[in-house]
Amino acid sequence: MGDLLLIHRFQFGFTIVFHYLFPQLTMGLALLIALLETLSRRRKDEALHRAARFWARIFGINFVIGVVTGIPMEFQFGTNWAPFSRYAGGVIGQTLALEGVFAFFAESTFLGLFLYGEKLVGRKGAWLASLAVFAGAWVSGYFITATNAFLQHPVGYRLDAAGKLELVSLWAVLSNPWLRWEYLHVMTGAVQTGSFVMAGIGALYLLQRRFQEQARVFVRTGVIVGAIASVVQIFPTGDSQGRMVAEHQPATLAALEGLFVSRPGAALVIVGQPDMQRRRLDNPLEVGHALSFLTWRRWTARVEGLDAFPVDQWPSNVPLVYYAYHVMVGLGTFFIAIQCGALFLLWRRKLFDARAMLWVLLLAIPFPYIANTAGWVAAEAGRQPWLVHGLFRTAAGASYHVSSGNALFTLIGFTGTHALLAILFLLLVTREIARGPAEIADDPHAPAGS
Repeated sequence: MGDLLLIHRFQFGFTIVFHYLFPQLTMGLALLIALLETLSRRRKDEALHRAARFWARIFGINFVIGVVTGIPMEFQFGTNWAPFSRYAGGVIGQTLALEGVFAFFAESTFLGLFLYGEKLVGRKGAWLASLAVFAGAWVSGYFITATNAFLQHPVGYRLDAAGKLELVSLWAVLSNPWLRWEYLHVMTGAVQTGSFVMAGIGALYLLQRRFQEQARVFVRTGVIVGAIASVVQIFPTGDSQGRMVAEHQPATLAALEGLFVSRPGAALVIVGQPDMQRRRLDNPLEVGHALSFLTWRRWTARVEGLDAFPVDQWPSNVPLVYYAYHVMVGLGTFFIAIQCGALFLLWRRKLFDARAMLWVLLLAIPFPYIANTAGWVAAEAGRQPWLVHGLFRTAAGASYHVSSGNALFTLIGFTGTHALLAILFLLLVTREIARGPAEIADDPHAPAGS
């Protein structure tokens, strides 16, 4: 039973981590494309319009792969996690259905209009379509985050006669206090990804001395928006989300911070290694009293450690939670340094010729993906041992009638198919980057006025 539960958890974890590589870019690019198209319309700037259409092509490839990888993930609710689906489906089924409407219909329809319908709807219609793509992507993200927020902090439900969750108030679920800050934190993380990718590709073109006009647009937009998002990601969204964890999931907070013993004036650990046998951190580098202040706004406030909770209420893998959280925070700090440094050079009008910083922007492209993945791992592993926090344990939600051999077989199958999808995605995106934004103007099949 233990091995089967582990395989089920690993399979779902693998598929959702792989899947989220794509939505984070589409949600980030949706904002940037709408911004570029709006500025193009206001300034009557053809370079901005071409830039927006180039990134819409990247968006389209990313969106399709995201849809394909998301479908098997949702099927696992019925195959690998059937008891959980029976228990919580009456609530989370509502938000998942709403997300599907926006993701599959709104985003895809208006993206098609923006890319291929400009002859039909005109330049103004294309601009409105870009705004609709942005709205669809971000509303879709809202419903998905609402689903997760319910699992982290359940509200708006009651137990029916069979002991299953029943939705009492959809509005309560959609206005969950946990959702407020989680959504903003998730979306700023997506904007970081989109900004770093846009700035990095622009830096590549500048280093290659290709598509100079659009490359400057990419770098300027990515750096300005990315710098804002990097700061907002730490404060207020990250700070406020951390305080929600402290209030509603104190055992999770203790695991995130590697705090084994409750104490007043708790220190904030910068680095250290959890020792689960001795229940302590080895080689800690600490900032005295900082955790108490960040958590409760008092330097001497008491922060509960893992010793305050029964072991069966601890996150099931404390080192994983601790390391994932510190990877996220550490990278987030570097993002501020990179983007603010690039912003300073942009202000001094030296960025486009600063080859060292352009290389930094290019090589930094993978790191927002790592930070976002680490953040989700910290949040989801930190919620353990609960599927619905405080109500339904993970061990009770797995489908034990599925054999471990079958579960392992499908895990291997997903690994292979997802690897092929990753190769296909990289080939298609590399082709678009090699083709470049300026070729749109020379394409005889391009929409009129583009």
